[in-house]
Amino acid sequence: MNTPRHILVINVTRIGDTLLTTPVLRALAAAWPDAEITFAGHKKRIEVLRYLPFIYRLTSIDKRIAPFMGRIGGHRYDIALVYGNDTTLVKYALRVSDKVIAFRQPSEAINQRLFAIAREDGFQPTHAVTLNLCLVRPLGLKPAGMHVSYQVTPEEDAWAKQLLAEKSIQGQPLIGLQVASFPTKSHRDWPIENFMELCQRILAAHPNTHFLIFGGPLEADRTNRLHASLDDHSTLFAGRLSLRQTGALMNQVELYIGVDTGPTHIMSSRRKPMVTLYHPTAPSSALGPMQHPCCFALDHPLAAGGKPWPDNGSTFDTPMADISVATVLENVEAALAGHCPGSLPNPPFPTPADAETIRKRLGAAC
Repeated sequence: MNTPRHILVINVTRIGDTLLTTPVLRALAAAWPDAEITFAGHKKRIEVLRYLPFIYRLTSIDKRIAPFMGRIGGHRYDIALVYGNDTTLVKYALRVSDKVIAFRQPSEAINQRLFAIAREDGFQPTHAVTLNLCLVRPLGLKPAGMHVSYQVTPEEDAWAKQLLAEKSIQGQPLIGLQVASFPTKSHRDWPIENFMELCQRILAAHPNTHFLIFGGPLEADRTNRLHASLDDHSTLFAGRLSLRQTGALMNQVELYIGVDTGPTHIMSSRRKPMVTLYHPTAPSSALGPMQHPCCFALDHPLAAGGKPWPDNGSTFDTPMADISVATVLENVEAALAGHCPGSLPNPPFPTPADAETIRKRLGAAC
């Protein structure tokens, strides 16, 4: 088939879901290494994709400005992949791209204009990465890795090292903490009292430990309480760093402990030991790091053994306190000792039966 020269991927979403699109971008770049790939996303989130070598251009878009874009001149694309069900974004893609692939839309008129509709063969992925990759399945593309990508530049790495030196932070081990998800997902938070007890028990076994407390300004009550309980054994960075500064500092820690949220996905790209906690409505089988060399993904007991939601019987009121401090501590000690559990198994990713037909249609158009 002819090679697409210009590819557009649109995903206007949160930090974690933006990063979970990177396996799609890598798959496109691996299939067509000379193509220029543009990613359009949320203006405050696209920075997590900055400096990735397989992205040609980053741009922002949202449903308010999309109706006015792509009507007079501007960039043209051979293929566009659009995530979500926002009609304005799909219509924009149809204006600027020769071929558009998306999930089935509420409007049948729009569906008729799509080059291909993902998951029409009934494929039901369980993990978010596999779900995202469904938009390249009609092209017959295979994943080029299931892990997320995030690039820390040498300048950012040097800045983080200098900051730690200026603050005389020399803990052994140096442990990063993310104690809260974003406000609309607060049911994913492990009780702050549990974090406080966990840290004290870590200090009892490893008295030279220093904790870096990450997070945003909205969880100040939780992070301030934790910091106050640790005296000189912690440094509070929550609400004081940009997203990319947080990523650079995460690159310095020896272990990360956190709940499921955007910064946890950033940390998963660093390939360093992690202990992560998952609510049963969003278990590790759906959101845990893929192909990670040392991630201890701790599910709520209701999701033990990979039980999906809602089949596991959980609700948004199911308490995260059901994950005990003792369980988390046991996994922290295993991580510090280098006893890694191995990565989550790759989920199945079958090629749809009509992929070759679609590729031939695409080749005729490019």
